Amino acid sequence: QVQLVESGGGLVQSGGSLRLSCTASGFTFSQYAMQWYRKPPGKERELVTWISGGGGHVYYIDTVKGRFTISRDNAKNTVVLQMNNLKPEDTAIYYCNAERDNKNYWGQGTQVTVSS
Repeated sequence: QVQLVESGGGLVQSGGSLRLSCTASGFTFSQYAMQWYRKPPGKERELVTWISGGGGHVYYIDTVKGRFTISRDNAKNTVVLQMNNLKPEDTAIYYCNAERDNKNYWGQGTQVTVSS
């Protein structure tokens, strides 16, 4: 049974930091690219960042470059999103996603709220 379990969300003041974790099970983790998406209130879900299966390639949307860092530990089946210098516009539900070919798995989401 495939599972992606996120943790680490919460309420933080503007300029603060949060660390989101996603632990995977039920599939060969290292063979999947891992992504973090977010859905701000009243807006569409958007891709935030992506990391390749081996961890050697990463991508960030422009609005989080220099503030967010994605990493993965294939031995622990975990992907981490370190978020620094958070801004109110980062407020959203953050989702962990695993993707390979036509397979796509999602976590349940974790709420991140940044107060001004």
